[in-house]
Amino acid sequence: MKTDIFDYDLPQDRIAQTPIEPRHDSRLLVYDRESDQIQEGIFRDIQSWLKPGDLLVLNKTKVLPARIFGNKKTGGKVEVLLLKKIDVHTWEAMVGGKNLTIGKEINFDDGLTGKIIEDLGRSERLVRFSHPVERFMRERGKMPLPPYIHTPLQDQNRYQTVFAKEEGSAAAPTAGLHFTHMLIDQLKQFGIEFAEITLHVGLDTFAPVTEKDVEEHIIHTEWCQIDECAADKINRAKKKGNRVIAVGTTSVRTLETAQRFRDVQGQLTAFTCPTDLFITPGYRYQVVDSMITNFHLPRSTLLMLVSAFSGLENIQRCYRYAVDAGFRFYSFGDAMLML
Repeated sequence: MKTDIFDYDLPQDRIAQTPIEPRHDSRLLVYDRESDQIQEGIFRDIQSWLKPGDLLVLNKTKVLPARIFGNKKTGGKVEVLLLKKIDVHTWEAMVGGKNLTIGKEINFDDGLTGKIIEDLGRSERLVRFSHPVERFMRERGKMPLPPYIHTPLQDQNRYQTVFAKEEGSAAAPTAGLHFTHMLIDQLKQFGIEFAEITLHVGLDTFAPVTEKDVEEHIIHTEWCQIDECAADKINRAKKKGNRVIAVGTTSVRTLETAQRFRDVQGQLTAFTCPTDLFITPGYRYQVVDSMITNFHLPRSTLLMLVSAFSGLENIQRCYRYAVDAGFRFYSFGDAMLML
């Protein structure tokens, strides 16, 4: 499978730079696989395509304000993007600045310092801080917006879902950004069920596949978890014949990883693990019946995942329709419901 079949042309002005207010007023493209029809709507009216008993699965991860800024001893500015906590004082991080080699120290405000102790390749480094960095990060850190967003974010909470609880992500599960508390309450009153899972999103989610052949790409791993409560809700929905609807590709990846942890009766069980699941066309979905997602970057593993669900030609047709109809793309863009 050649990677270039997942290319498409997108005018720059289709890349959303700011979020819609209110959240649930984003546009919604609906693709029905059975009828092969495309429809349009507004996200707040998503109930029109749902049924009582449907189970929406939300990713409750919370984005860390993980971009922090400091200076080298020589005065040069340094940007540090914290990626993964190794221990109390040590983090994997991406660093921006010149000559940031092993042994170099970075000075931050409030007496915090960091020392580069290992070069992990490219701009990634292992940084040991003088004391735990979490408080400094929450007080001084900025949201790590994707590289294609160039407009400063006025409200940092707009890059969090309203149901975010578990800190650990370097990027938001963006399909969840369309939900408001009011919309969730309305859907519950209509008879929609909700379950919460966790997958901490890594920055590699934005990286395009650079290999010529898809099969040569090594997928990034992300930490995920389904607890007993969520597993029970998923099993009950399946038993009743109700749809399990993943909110976002992160929920998709977690739910499909869950099928590795079935018990002898075939029921999903609670689990915690890093997942390396790479979903491409030809994959057979085991748990997910429908999904809500945003519009994804060319050559991305996320575009491959949705193409595996609805078929590459169908996704290409939906994306052409969305471009022609003026839909907004990527993290702050509009939504797509695939039935």
